[in-house]
Amino acid sequence: MKQQWLFSPTLRDVPAGADIPSHQLMLRAGLIKQNAAGIYSYLPLAKRVLNAIETVVREEMNQANGQEVLMPAAQPAELWQESGRYEDYGPELIRLKDRHERDFVLGPTHEEVVTSLVKDELNSYKKLPALLYQIQTKYRDERRPRFGVMRSREFSMKDAYSFDKDEAGLNESYNRMYEAYENIFRRLGLDFRAVEADSGAIGGTDTHEFMVLSDVGEDTIAYSNASNYAANLEIAAIPDHYEAPKATEALLKKTATPGVKTIEDVAEHFQAPLEKLFKSVLFIIDETPVLAVCLGGHEINDVKLSNLYNTVHVRTATAEETLKHLGVEPGFIGPVHVGDHVEVIADYAVRSVTDGITGANEADTHYEHVDPHRDFSSFIYRDIRLVQAGDPAPDGQGTYQFAKGIEVGHVFKLGTKYSEKLGANFLDENGKSQPLVMGCYGIGVTRLLAAIIEQHHDENGIIWPKKAAPFDLHLVTINPKNEAQYDLGETLYKLLLEAGYDVLHDNRKERPGVKFNDSDLYGLPVRISCGKRSDEGIVEVKPRNEDTVHEIHQNELLAFLEANLNG
Repeated sequence: MKQQWLFSPTLRDVPAGADIPSHQLMLRAGLIKQNAAGIYSYLPLAKRVLNAIETVVREEMNQANGQEVLMPAAQPAELWQESGRYEDYGPELIRLKDRHERDFVLGPTHEEVVTSLVKDELNSYKKLPALLYQIQTKYRDERRPRFGVMRSREFSMKDAYSFDKDEAGLNESYNRMYEAYENIFRRLGLDFRAVEADSGAIGGTDTHEFMVLSDVGEDTIAYSNASNYAANLEIAAIPDHYEAPKATEALLKKTATPGVKTIEDVAEHFQAPLEKLFKSVLFIIDETPVLAVCLGGHEINDVKLSNLYNTVHVRTATAEETLKHLGVEPGFIGPVHVGDHVEVIADYAVRSVTDGITGANEADTHYEHVDPHRDFSSFIYRDIRLVQAGDPAPDGQGTYQFAKGIEVGHVFKLGTKYSEKLGANFLDENGKSQPLVMGCYGIGVTRLLAAIIEQHHDENGIIWPKKAAPFDLHLVTINPKNEAQYDLGETLYKLLLEAGYDVLHDNRKERPGVKFNDSDLYGLPVRISCGKRSDEGIVEVKPRNEDTVHEIHQNELLAFLEANLNG
């Protein structure tokens, strides 16, 4: 393609409001243009990259026996009502009515639709397993769209769904998709890690996220420094390795603490380390009050609570609810002398303290010399806190370290969550009706576009990995008014196209500095420049990710590219 025809409005300066490199470079290089908050148009260069990403995705999905379909973005609301997600999904689900007042949603995902699609077709074990996938636009009404296409309200996603007759088949499908995802991200040149994760609103059991390692990632990866164990921070597990020291002989003591509410205030008032304090937080879980207790230096993890109670309805109690259930405002609550109407659950680390301090469920009052086994109301120990760097990993090997990551893929074992609710059954070998056993597998295609740039850029622009690049080569005729340069540029353009390369040819009447700046900004894998030695048939070849410039004769160019740059 001749660059004079390329619609790519570049920017010299970093746009206001673009906080991360991928957003800045996508705007500067003319890849995207914002239409509304979290909604973008993808311009030709970006669309070419998306096409390249989709090609890799399709190749790996087809290799894994996937069949591509295309399902509607507008989904009947009754399907979501049948599955129970119409209300559970929350305000991110975009709801609308048609002219006949029928309810629809704009699909953020397609579990309900695909289950409805196959329920009457995959009706025999002889038709299983099956794997369907699509690449399609999704919609989520994000509260705070930000970071460009990284967290947007309209985005492209590859979602796939497997259907098996039993758990063994699901495990095989899951492992096949896991391997396909590893292949996809490797081929796209990404440094990534697969981590254990929470299934969230989609539901299911085993699940892994694929994280591209990046300092701008919104997710925190907790990983062992001595093994391959890794998990999203929100579900990273803590083993029950705590032992109770000798019980305190001191009697429970009530102490006046006027105005001492925060855990830091309590530590200062009693001159006690955080490890000796019990922090209590009242949650409402499915309308049941649950008092969660951890040590002062730790934080309660509401995702772990949600998984323990197998519900998405977990929230921190309001001040009014705290007063109603515990008789005191937040800041003075605790697990001593709590009524039976409130469940008490303590983190494993609480076991390690037998002479601690906690709120007394009275205004301006705390207890000293608290021994959980002696003084707490009826309670159980569970893993309910966020891990910290240095905590032991659950596989018994090493301790936790942290890294930031961008989630680009997620694989779930759904089991029969949707097939049971939507009546998707098949007849097994004995003629007995059984629910289909499902898995689902998503890749954020437009998010991958940003994630690739986050890992592959420098101060001058983007550095596209070969498989994601919008063009293979950038051919630059430095001075098209020079006859030798112009003729060589046109000759090489034709030669490279005939050799199968996708070429962007810059023969614009622009200053050399403008051309080279644009070339670095676009970040195509290789730049070939026709300059001062064009009359000798000599061009300069520069890989975008190297500082080295090679002088190559035009007759040797194809061989050089094949030997050095095609890999």
